[in-house]
Amino acid sequence: MHIAIIGAGPSGITAAKNCAQAGIPFTWFEKSGKVGGNWVFDDALGHSSVYENTHLISSKTLSSYEDFPMPAAYPDYPNHRQLQAYFESYARHFGILDQVRFHHTVRQAQPTRDGGWELEVAGPDGVTTTQFTHLMVANGHHWNPRWPEIPGTFAGRYMHSHDFKRADDSWRGARVLVIGAGNSACDVAVETARMAQAVHLSMRSPQWFVPKYLFGTPSDVMASRSTWLPRAWRQWGLTKLLGFVQGRYRDIGLPENTEPVLSHHPTVNSELLDVIRHGRIVPRPGIARFDGHSVHFTDGSSDNYDVVVACTGFKISFPFFPAGFLDLEHAEQVPLYKKMMHAEHQSLYFIGLFQPLGCIWPLADYQAKLACADIHGRYQRPRDLPAAIAHEIAHPHYQWEAAPRHSTEVDYHMFRRELLAELATVSRPSAATHTGS
Repeated sequence: MHIAIIGAGPSGITAAKNCAQAGIPFTWFEKSGKVGGNWVFDDALGHSSVYENTHLISSKTLSSYEDFPMPAAYPDYPNHRQLQAYFESYARHFGILDQVRFHHTVRQAQPTRDGGWELEVAGPDGVTTTQFTHLMVANGHHWNPRWPEIPGTFAGRYMHSHDFKRADDSWRGARVLVIGAGNSACDVAVETARMAQAVHLSMRSPQWFVPKYLFGTPSDVMASRSTWLPRAWRQWGLTKLLGFVQGRYRDIGLPENTEPVLSHHPTVNSELLDVIRHGRIVPRPGIARFDGHSVHFTDGSSDNYDVVVACTGFKISFPFFPAGFLDLEHAEQVPLYKKMMHAEHQSLYFIGLFQPLGCIWPLADYQAKLACADIHGRYQRPRDLPAAIAHEIAHPHYQWEAAPRHSTEVDYHMFRRELLAELATVSRPSAATHTGS
């Protein structure tokens, strides 16, 4: 038994921790020089990282690993420096930090005839090829930019939020158009509005904006108190509450949302609506085409810009797998049981490949526990795994809008209960299992 783990981000470190606790030998690869994944801030363009002023959008209460709480001194919404320190403390606390092979990039991961995996890895000492019995993939899904398909050519600076690092003096006096209405789009719009001459926000469709606090409490903590209600009641109540607190979106130029909250992934931002009301951000409709520095919108209007920032999300990509092995870049559904188990490859596990209404990391820890139990033979998968996957796809937690951005969407609390229910079926370890043999 020898496990390969790809990635040392927040999901990868919990995969390694659970392997260590289960006595499972593993080799752990990370292409950067630190643990923390996207939360390791890096100025280099092309490196997938948060921008300089990034803070959590889920509270520390519901973002902490359940066996390793964040420090009490941390604020409700920690910044990226605090989070990277937290991930490093986690890895050190569980004795796995010195097991990461930093600056090692997995180039290829091929299934072998005996059900295992062969990995080709490039590191400081060259390229090596090694075989493993199992593979845990925790490479993240916020690193491969998804660009919008817009006719024409923009003559100014055209960039993706993936390469946005900070709003410095280079943005001063610029006319900026931000495309999108998700968390990245709103953050970029608010940040650049501090420096730019004008910032416009282009939205193709309506969005719900959830403040970070409701009644003085982090909004995710407040929402967790209503999990006992039927889903439809929760949606109705939150929709009415946001309407009462925020007013009508159309009054400030935003498209009015006719669907209830949780019909698509909400945006968590407390600043955007105020900045719009102060006139520092101007909402615009979807884009029809580019023409030099001019951008033409779907309502027939146009305007000139110096910079366009596409905050249009990321593709789910696995560059190390063979072509066609598991192509999820344009998928609207992910065919994995509990977002982690492949129907055909029993030795393959995906850790953290889901997008919750909340934080990924505590639930990735449960996925890793389940994977380790499965590797030890103490967990019984559904007898008909393809049917179980099909049932899971047909019964989402909410009726999300059909789109690639919702292919991995789950409700935090419902998914947590589901994973705990699966873990409750795990048999007790035998003496041999306990010693890792």
